Amino acid sequence: MGTAQPYDPAEATQLLRSAPLFEELDDEDLAALSAALEPRHFAAGAMVFAQGDAGAAMYLVARGDVNIHLAGEGSERISLKDLARGEYFGELALFDDKPRSACAQATSESVLLELRRATLEAYLAHRPRAALGILRTISGRLRETNALLSARVAKNVDAEFDANLSWSDRLADKVAELNGSWRFILFLLGLTVLWCAANTRAILTHPLDPFPFAFFNLALAILVGLQGPLIVMSQNRQSLKDRARAETDFKVNLKNEVNIETLLRELGEFRVETRTRLETLEAHRGADGQNITPSST
Repeated sequence: MGTAQPYDPAEATQLLRSAPLFEELDDEDLAALSAALEPRHFAAGAMVFAQGDAGAAMYLVARGDVNIHLAGEGSERISLKDLARGEYFGELALFDDKPRSACAQATSESVLLELRRATLEAYLAHRPRAALGILRTISGRLRETNALLSARVAKNVDAEFDANLSWSDRLADKVAELNGSWRFILFLLGLTVLWCAANTRAILTHPLDPFPFAFFNLALAILVGLQGPLIVMSQNRQSLKDRARAETDFKVNLKNEVNIETLLRELGEFRVETRTRLETLEAHRGADGQNITPSST
């Protein structure tokens, strides 16, 4: 771990104010808590802590980027989240003595503000009203995690989008769909030929729109002008739909990976327990065999 470096307390207070964990604290509480933070420097690629390490502090990202992931070699590593300036991690270590549940690695040269458990305990002893705000935020984050792991994260993104479309959205989609079809091309070509033919002096003595067909050109210009924004609206909505699909896929994959890792860990524990029980049974059987002596006749 890096060593402490001088740091501007005013910047630390600003970062604390932007962190949801401390959003309910007033300025006086924030100033007092920021004075107790210890800045730590980490080079790019350095581990802040590893999964299973004893934890006694949380970290607030002041500079750089940090990746939170589950342990694994190479591609087997499960990335959970990328953190940037103003975000925090490791807060559960402030409230229990259990090992770290994930790894934290600096992906670029980073400065992290460390808040140790003992520091927070001393702080809350003098400011007990600040404890309720922190606990409310912690409870909210735990509920979000439980919802991700216990609820059904797979969903039909297309159906949800279609159910919430307004009439203008549906119109834009229909226009985009029509413009990308041969029906529209053939219709426009046919209309052009019919209009030009009907407005020649060979058919009408006084054509409604004689050559060079100024009215028809005006109508086409208006049509093109309206088509452009409608098509762009449809494309933007499609981008939002694609982003929602990607987010849903990520949540599904994350849940599956976490569940698979849990199953593998439990299977490993089951194997160890089974092996131990078998060895115990073999030891008892061997001891019973040694205690049996042949009877004399």
